[in-house]
Amino acid sequence: MGKIALLVSREEMLYQAHNILQEKKYELNEMRVIKTEDAVSEARRSIGAGASIIIARGLQASLIKQYTDIPVVEIVITAQEMALLVNKAKQILKKENPVIGVVGFKNMFCDMSYFDVIHEIEMRTYFADKSRSLEDMTKQAIKDGVDLIIGGDTAVEIAGEAGIPSLFLSITEDSLRNALSMAESVDYAMGVEKRNAAQMETLLDHSFSGVVRLDASGNIVDLNPIMEDMLGTVKEKVLGKAAGEVFPELGKNYGKESYSLFMEINRTSVFAAVAPVVIDQRLEGAILTCHRMKKRRVPEQDLKGKGYLKGLIALGEFEDIFQESQTMKECIRLAKLYALSEKAVFIEGEAGTEKRLLAQSIHNAGLHKGGPFAALSCEGIEDEGQLDMIFGDKGAVVQANGGSLLLEDVQCLTRANQYRLCQLIRYKTRLGKDGTRYPGLDVRVMVTSDVPLQELAGNGTMREDLYYLLSGLTLRIPPFCERREDLERKLMESIRECCDHYSRFHVLTGGARKLLLDYPWEGNSFQIESFCERLILTANKRSLDEGFAEQVLKEMYPRSFKMREEESKEDVPKAVLPKEAEKIAEALLRHGGNREETAKALGISKATLWRKRKKYHLE
Repeated sequence: MGKIALLVSREEMLYQAHNILQEKKYELNEMRVIKTEDAVSEARRSIGAGASIIIARGLQASLIKQYTDIPVVEIVITAQEMALLVNKAKQILKKENPVIGVVGFKNMFCDMSYFDVIHEIEMRTYFADKSRSLEDMTKQAIKDGVDLIIGGDTAVEIAGEAGIPSLFLSITEDSLRNALSMAESVDYAMGVEKRNAAQMETLLDHSFSGVVRLDASGNIVDLNPIMEDMLGTVKEKVLGKAAGEVFPELGKNYGKESYSLFMEINRTSVFAAVAPVVIDQRLEGAILTCHRMKKRRVPEQDLKGKGYLKGLIALGEFEDIFQESQTMKECIRLAKLYALSEKAVFIEGEAGTEKRLLAQSIHNAGLHKGGPFAALSCEGIEDEGQLDMIFGDKGAVVQANGGSLLLEDVQCLTRANQYRLCQLIRYKTRLGKDGTRYPGLDVRVMVTSDVPLQELAGNGTMREDLYYLLSGLTLRIPPFCERREDLERKLMESIRECCDHYSRFHVLTGGARKLLLDYPWEGNSFQIESFCERLILTANKRSLDEGFAEQVLKEMYPRSFKMREEESKEDVPKAVLPKEAEKIAEALLRHGGNREETAKALGISKATLWRKRKKYHLE
C-alpha cells in the first residue's frame, strides 16, 4: 500500500482525522497543518518522505495539483455539513430569506441546487478558477451586497475587513472520512496499475519475439529490447511515432482486427501478428509481435552433393506424439525448449517409445529445420564400420552438415568413436580415419539410448567427457505403462487404423479394454501396433472380449505371459519375504511409494518393477 499524507490549514481538522483513525478502518502515514503560501513546498516535503497520495482542500489542493505530479484527493464538503453552516448563518442574521454568498473552488462543494427552497435563503456561489482568484470572488460577493459570506481563510479575512459577517467553511468528520475512503480507492487503483505495468514490462523484456505496444491512435507507446534489436535503434527514437511510419507494410488499418503478415525489417524477414486491445467494445490500442524468420545458408558442399541427401528428411512433428498424460506433456515442453538450442540432446526411452519421432520434432522446430536429418543406429557395427558410416568422408556427419545427426543406441558406440563424437559436439570438427581434422561443421547432434545416461557413465560404457557434453539437455520418454492416457489413445487409434485398413469394424468390451490397459507393454508402440494388427486380422466377431484379447497376447508373447501367470499364482507370505522382495519394499518405502524413482534406484525398468511387485504382492 502507498503512503497517504493529510495536509490541512486548521488544527481542528487534525483532531477530526485522529477520531476517524480510531475506527481502524483507514490508515494515514502523515498529518500536518500547513500555510497556504507553503502548500507546494510542504507537499514536496511529503513526497520526498515517500507520500504517494495527498489529501488537501481548497486553494491548497489546487496549488499542490498544479505544481506537483502526485495524485491529490480533495476534501469535499457534504450536503449535511453545508446545511449546518446555512442554519448557523440564519441564526446569526436573524433575517427572512437572507442572501448568503459561498466563496471557494467549485470542486470543494456538494450539489447545492435546491438549498434556496429547502432552507428559505438566497444562495449565491462565487467559484474561483484560473482567471479569477478567491480574493476577486470575495470582493465581488461584497459588491453584490450579500448578507453573509461562507468561505475559507481568504474569504473570511476579506469579509472581516469589509465588515461583512462570515463563517469559516468548517467540516465534520464526514468529509474527511469520504476523502480517506477515496484516497484508499485511488491507492488500490494505482497498485493495480503498477502490477499490470510490471507484468507487461516483464512480458516485454523476457519475450523471445519483438513486441510493440500501440495506443488507440496507432502510435508506438512501448517496445521491448528484442524489437529494438530488430529495428537497430533505441526505443526513445520511435516512441510517439505512428506505427505505419516505422512499419510501412502494416498499412492503415492495423489494430482494428487481428491479422498476420510477413514484413521486412532491416533486411530481415519477420512474421508479424497484430492483435487489438479492446475494453468495453472500445479500441484502446494494439499489440504487434514480430518473429524473425531464420534463413540458413546451405553450405556449398551440400549443394554439390545434393544427390546423396535424398531421403534425409525429418517428417515428425511434436503434434504427432501422443501427449495426453502429464508426464509426456512435460517431456514435450522440455523438448520444445531444447529445440531453441543448438547443443547436443540425449534422449532416453525403452524400445518402441517415440525416440526417433521426438528427435525429428526437435529438428523441425529448431534452427536446422531447413537442413538434412541423418539417422543411423550404432548397434551391431564394429569400430571400423562405425568410423566409416558416421565419421567417414561420405559418412552421416558429412551428409548431415547444415542439419541434424541422430545416433541411435549410442551405448554401442566404441570408445574411439565416442572421442570423435566429443570432437564433433565440442569443436564442430570431424576427425577422420587418419587423424585429419575437418573443422567448421554445422551439425546438431542428438543421441538415443534405452539405458539412462548416468548409468552409462557409471558402469564405464561411456567416456566421462561425452557424458558431460550430453548431460545438459536430456529427455526421458516415459514408457506407455506410465502414460495410461496415451496408452489408451494409442490402443484405440491402432485398432481403428487396422479396422480402416482391412475394411472391418470391431470394438473392445470393457473387460478387454481393462486387460490391455493393465498389460505392461514392454515393447511400447512396436508391440502395441503388432498386437493390434494380429487382433483385428484374426478376430471372428465384431465384439472383442477379454478372453479373445488374452488369447492373442498368449499366442504372441507366450514366454512373458507365462511368467506373469506364474508370478500371479505364487503365494509368498508377506512375513517371509525373499531378499529381493525386502530390497524392493525398502526402496518403495524410501521413495514414498513413487514407482518411477524406485525403479531408477533399483536400476530396473518400471515394467520390471511392476512384475516384481505383483510377484511379491507388494501392493
